[in-house]
Amino acid sequence: MAEAYRVVIVEDDADVAFYTKTVLEKRAGCVAVTVADPFLARAVIAEFGPDVVVTDIEMPGMTGLELIQQIRADKPELPIIVMTAHISVDYAVGALQAQADEFLLKPIGASDLVSAVTRLASEGRLTEATDRPRRHILAIGAYPDDVEIGVGGILAAHRADGDTVTILTLARTRDDDTITDSQHESLAAAELLGARLFLEDLQGGDILNGAAVELIERVVREVGPTTVYTHSPNDSDPVHRAVFEAATVAAHTVPGFASFQSPSATIDFRPSKFVSIDGHTDTKLALLANYASQADHRDYLEAESVLANARYWARYGDGATVEPLEVVREQSDESTSGLTASDAARP
Repeated sequence: MAEAYRVVIVEDDADVAFYTKTVLEKRAGCVAVTVADPFLARAVIAEFGPDVVVTDIEMPGMTGLELIQQIRADKPELPIIVMTAHISVDYAVGALQAQADEFLLKPIGASDLVSAVTRLASEGRLTEATDRPRRHILAIGAYPDDVEIGVGGILAAHRADGDTVTILTLARTRDDDTITDSQHESLAAAELLGARLFLEDLQGGDILNGAAVELIERVVREVGPTTVYTHSPNDSDPVHRAVFEAATVAAHTVPGFASFQSPSATIDFRPSKFVSIDGHTDTKLALLANYASQADHRDYLEAESVLANARYWARYGDGATVEPLEVVREQSDESTSGLTASDAARP
């Protein structure tokens, strides 16, 4: 029988702490301990050796976001779940930027809590069992939904393989876009994927003028990615091309670097790697479904269109559905059980 998952709960509200502990012990068979004082949490974590940490954000003397930074300094790979009663997008994005693996809104349903803890604990143990260090993936898009369209399936495969995923979106809306829900939609997609999110507020003109380089450099320093995915230079959208150029400068030290296909990619888009996303297409479609405000005027978000494109590229790779990449440089251990790839030149 597998050893029970071990959980540390950092929560100063005694009732919430009791509820969380009881749910995890009774419904998930976990061994859980509670810590009311966040200043004691690091010592408890070091002694108890949890599979997952669950922490509140608002606590006396220290915020949960500050605690996450301390935990990451000690145990970079330890899964962390943030609980909060705050519902603002900026607050939630702050939690994801602080490297929380999951963001749960109070009052938290027992099934949501159990699902998040068991999933993250299982992924963490799988990573340890395979004796392979996590890869750290940074996906950079100009606008909301760019990353999910280009590599949504690949990012889902990375998460299933135990890798960390960070999404950097440089502009919250397109310059000609009056939609105001995109930041909420971006947050929902990142939560579904279990990704860290940097949602910036540049304008298209800022990106064209080179403002993205310094921003991307800052995120690269903070995240330390082993692979970067971003737009292709073979794209009719000048902002997409500018993002590629900025990323090549800002992420020049990252071992792996590849470009994904956007709906505005030109016929010069020539992928050299074709990654099977079999088993992850439902997740990709679910990610794109979060962008409901975009669907009426962007038909490439429709499920049939997405799947048709993935089936088209499958002729060059393994599997029934594929996402294509133009590889600039590739990390030596990129092909693993959770991310299979076929290297071939497009005819």
